[in-house]
Amino acid sequence: MRCDLCLAFQPNIDSHPENREIISDGWHKYFGFCIPPEHIHCMGCFTGGEATLDNECAVHPCVSSRGLVNCAQCEDYICKKLENILVTFEEMQSKFEKPIPPEDRRRFIFPYENKDRLEAIRQRQ
Repeated sequence: MRCDLCLAFQPNIDSHPENREIISDGWHKYFGFCIPPEHIHCMGCFTGGEATLDNECAVHPCVSSRGLVNCAQCEDYICKKLENILVTFEEMQSKFEKPIPPEDRRRFIFPYENKDRLEAIRQRQ
């Protein structure tokens, strides 16, 4: 995940409070879950246990317990835990009849398109 690109990341909320409503609507449209805008804030996974939005994430505790920076470094790559959260634009687009607008991709999908990023990291290792 790219916290710096996510509208819910606290520094992005601080500089653009309207992001809360925008991301709440976008996550509902593209991922099917609804988090009320007033509950949207995330410090990211690697901030020493501060608040994140996904308290049920199985990947972060796994990565942390293995002393890794991300899943690309893991000998079990791609495991079921990771497979459950992998996001690709093509897969997202296949769920919709109309093309996903570029602005929606940038806001609601690109920060979470983790499969290609992890593959690139593995290739560089």
